[in-house]
Amino acid sequence: MNKAALAQAIADRINISKKDAEDMVGAFVDITITELQNGGSVNIAGFGQFSAKTRAGRIGVNPQNPSEKITIPPVVVPKFKAGKALKDSLKGKRDAPPAFPSPSQSPWHTL
Repeated sequence: MNKAALAQAIADRINISKKDAEDMVGAFVDITITELQNGGSVNIAGFGQFSAKTRAGRIGVNPQNPSEKITIPPVVVPKFKAGKALKDSLKGKRDAPPAFPSPSQSPWHTL
């Protein structure tokens, strides 16, 4: 599923315009990126946690010249840790509670 399809699914699920759903998806992405750039994390209960992690520098091998060693510098990379409800739903556990309310219980359903 790509960004446009996700926006359409959100629009259909909570009965809003596709444009509003695209704005919501875009805002989520922008806010998440900004928070990770500032060293924070984004936690969505039941779904997971987005965070930034510094991968340590190391010595590697030049693939074009395997006898040559190269230094690979440290780099900050995004990390996602899945929440319990997401893990349980993928394992097929039937007793796993839904991570999010049904559309009729959504606070946006009345919009």
